[in-house]
Amino acid sequence: MSAPSLIELFCIFFCIGLFTIGGGLVAITSMQQIVVGRGWITSEKFFNMVAISESTPGPIGVNMATYIGYEFHGTLGGMIATLGEILPSYICIVLIAKFFARFQEKPIVKAAFKTLRPATSGIVLVACAQVFALALLNLNTIGGIESAASFKQALSAVASLFKWKSLAFYVLALAALFKTRLHPIAVVVAGAAFGVLFL
Repeated sequence: MSAPSLIELFCIFFCIGLFTIGGGLVAITSMQQIVVGRGWITSEKFFNMVAISESTPGPIGVNMATYIGYEFHGTLGGMIATLGEILPSYICIVLIAKFFARFQEKPIVKAAFKTLRPATSGIVLVACAQVFALALLNLNTIGGIESAASFKQALSAVASLFKWKSLAFYVLALAALFKTRLHPIAVVVAGAAFGVLFL
């Protein structure tokens, strides 16, 4: 399938930027549904982009827009996609800054935010689950579990479902982040080094 035009690229990211409530991780789910769902980028390549965008300075949603736009149309595509992504936020924040103080105590506004929070959390969890599955699981082995003829075969298939080296690093990284004062940047650098040396 052919790549989107510059106009289509702008419109896609303008819509993503307009309806993304909850930050860049929410935008990732929308981006995936469009660019992977339409066959423009493979799922593996998309989540490699997520890893790079998460590891580089700046908001992940904007980084992803720039990366995807560049993938399709070079530097100009990156600029157009980025403009489409940030323009709705700019417009909205200007309007909110002007009018929100008048309406923030209104019952309807409070009710809207009460439902937006859990909905946004759910969308973020979807994105996290997808990254987790791609990074730590061999999803092509699920068929082996279903077709296993014995308990031993099923156990072997379950064991092959996990990318054990990646899973071990994931557990160690979580422990380091929660139990020590290790800076997240150090974990990102360690992850890159681990991937080069052991995967």
